[in-house]
Amino acid sequence: MKAKNISLVAAKTTLILALVLVVSGFAEVNNVLHPPRIVPPGNTLRKYKVKYQTRDLITDDGIRLAAWYTPPKNGVVILLAHGYGDNRPEWVYTMLAKNDYGVLAWDARAHGESDGTISTIGYLEVMDVKAALDYALMQPNVEHIGAWGGSMGGATLIRATAQFPEIEALFVDSSFDSLDSEFDFLIPYPFINPLAKFIAKVETGINLDEVNPMDEIGRISPRPVYIVHSTADTVASPVAGERLFNAAKEPRFLWLENNAAHLAIYLENPRRYQRRLTDFFNEWLVGKSE
Repeated sequence: MKAKNISLVAAKTTLILALVLVVSGFAEVNNVLHPPRIVPPGNTLRKYKVKYQTRDLITDDGIRLAAWYTPPKNGVVILLAHGYGDNRPEWVYTMLAKNDYGVLAWDARAHGESDGTISTIGYLEVMDVKAALDYALMQPNVEHIGAWGGSMGGATLIRATAQFPEIEALFVDSSFDSLDSEFDFLIPYPFINPLAKFIAKVETGINLDEVNPMDEIGRISPRPVYIVHSTADTVASPVAGERLFNAAKEPRFLWLENNAAHLAIYLENPRRYQRRLTDFFNEWLVGKSE
């Protein structure tokens, strides 16, 4: 009888632990798919007197995206796609606009001031890029289009650039190489990891392997791609940048830093970051207009 009671207690304990894992996994994935909304203040643009227009973009699946647009003075517009849980990157916007580039930045679906209730971390967000691209192509004095993406925005833009040849040059900062490997990096726990992946699939209706920038980046060639990554990154895998570079085809460029945090290489030396960013687009886009 005593052995039977012990077995019963063990079974109940196992069931409780399983339920805790399920609930914890669901809560964690639910939080990921519904990121916090941070509204971009526009303070940096106003500080540097960057003129911009407020715009609404509409995606093919009917999502309204809040956006800013500055027309180009050099014939080139750069699309800006921000990272997960973030919003329109004013620091990049300012760098480019002050160097005569047109800039179009938006809050991704389920982020900032945009509509949408769920983030798919680079899958449906390709439609956000398409909405921005379509808008830019319709504006006057736009001869060429490039793109900058950070973190999730970088992964999204790799996938979008592979699909849309109108994006002629891509600068990627701190992207993950695949969503599946990103889950492995951030959730390296044997029991929780497969559960989290399963719940993510159920909640979004997509397989994680459908968001695989490393498989798609090779299709960008012969358009150039510039990959920036820190080997000290704790959000995207430290080896993701090199993996993406190895999977890309020429022309391709890689800038690795050793000690920067995720998406913070520009903080180490803003002038150097601006120089490399603008030199890249000057060579591959502005040069075409001359």
